[in-house]
Amino acid sequence: MGAGHAHPLHLPGASPVHRLPAEVKIVAAFLGMVCVVATPREAFPVFGGYLVLLAAIWAVARIPPGWIARRSVIEAPFVVLAVLLPITGGSPYVEWFGLSLSEPGLLGAWNILVKGTLGVLTSLTLAATTSLRDLLLGLQQLHVPGPVVTIVTLMLRYVDVIAAEAGRMRLARISRGHDPRFLWQAGATARGVGALFVRSYERGERVHLAMLSRGWTGDMPRLTDAVTTRSQWLMGLAPVAVAVALTVTGWSIT
Repeated sequence: MGAGHAHPLHLPGASPVHRLPAEVKIVAAFLGMVCVVATPREAFPVFGGYLVLLAAIWAVARIPPGWIARRSVIEAPFVVLAVLLPITGGSPYVEWFGLSLSEPGLLGAWNILVKGTLGVLTSLTLAATTSLRDLLLGLQQLHVPGPVVTIVTLMLRYVDVIAAEAGRMRLARISRGHDPRFLWQAGATARGVGALFVRSYERGERVHLAMLSRGWTGDMPRLTDAVTTRSQWLMGLAPVAVAVALTVTGWSIT
């Protein structure tokens, strides 16, 4: 994958967070989310502490909060699920503006909403400060199985190709009188999706044959032999130490 192949969630910069090795940031993000998930849902102030910790990382990485907020709407389906829980949950119930809401449902909705939101914000922070190439390098440095790295590499490389193909097919349908706004034309859209799947499968076969003809052995070559220093690990895992302290605090106050 070329270094110039960027993804829309990456925010280029030269901050200390951007300069950290990708494997350090991947491990820090994973451990941070483990701490969030392990925090009791009743420890309300602790979740505010996690948000403050993320805001401090954004400040160091020079990531505008608005940039993060606009991209966090990806969790909208989970918000809908969380809204339904207080209505469909069991007893006991609490009254709120004339509505009878389930107390366990409210806690469940809060649990999904706050932990899901923190997970999305953590993922966006990792994506914003790490390019696709560096993410793949980090996976290799963490000794992720070769087939997994290969699948991720090819997926990231060809997702734009497939999206462009879908755009051309949609334009061709519209030029022939197709209007996706009408329900009775849903069949044409479904057939287009099927055709796109077949084209993608055939393209994948051609790419695989081309790779084999060029000596492909089934594993991506190592792109770097750089060694992560202890100071880089200590710097990258410092926020994790704060997250662990917050988790312990959450258990102590509930």
